[in-house]
Amino acid sequence: MKKRGKVKASTVLIYIFLILLAILFLVPLAWIVFVSLKDDKTLFISPWAMPDRLRFENYTFAWTAGKLGIATLNSAIVCVSSVLLCMLIGSMAAFAIGRMKWKLSGLVMTYFLTGMMIPVHCILIPLFTRFSAMHLTNNLWGLIIPYVTLSLPITIFIMTGFFKGLPNELFEAACIDGCSIYKCFTVIALPLAKTGLMVTGLLTFVANWNELLLAMVFISDDTKKTLPVALSKFVGPYNTNYSQMFAAIVIAIIPTIIAYCCFSNHIVEGLTQGAIKG
Repeated sequence: MKKRGKVKASTVLIYIFLILLAILFLVPLAWIVFVSLKDDKTLFISPWAMPDRLRFENYTFAWTAGKLGIATLNSAIVCVSSVLLCMLIGSMAAFAIGRMKWKLSGLVMTYFLTGMMIPVHCILIPLFTRFSAMHLTNNLWGLIIPYVTLSLPITIFIMTGFFKGLPNELFEAACIDGCSIYKCFTVIALPLAKTGLMVTGLLTFVANWNELLLAMVFISDDTKKTLPVALSKFVGPYNTNYSQMFAAIVIAIIPTIIAYCCFSNHIVEGLTQGAIKG
């Protein structure tokens, strides 16, 4: 009975903590939605009160005047392209490091992981200089290439843990049946590491969807700006319409919320499996 009481007490405490944590994250999100349905006058008078009238015209203005349509399309092109390239290159590199036996595998893994320790601010100026010489500035490829490069270390790190955890007997049996190393990768390794691909793809998508610094420095044409840069245009030096700005923010975060709701179970499962198997 004492053990059951202790277990129940600990379970209650865990649930209380999780509920408080959920409130901590959901309250600011709900407040942003409420603010986006107000006008600035109501916001300044009572920022925490419910809107007296739902002003959906804030969303219409944000979408049209802020040119969020073309910005959303540019962000989608950049993010989807970088995710696909990062998953392809990262999974191949991780398979070579995790499953193939060669002397420099540990050194190559260390080389890739050093990319996680280098801030993007340190490489911004030389990267801009090099891309200007290669005519990659003001071009979506000028964002896709650094996005893929900066996302590869975490992708390789997670995928290597998945590939190392696969049973050796599967690959031995495949080799006996005449499978090449390429077929082992595409037919055996990738399907079994599908959860890891979903985790790394989602992390890459969210990080690149919200990236602002590179997009603001490398892109100057309004027709090629991504969504975070378009959001920054709502803040003016002399006047800022906060309600319309928050409406634009809600539009910008909807894709990431949908992605997390659809793949949240895969994220937890994938990160846990990668940590244990690695």
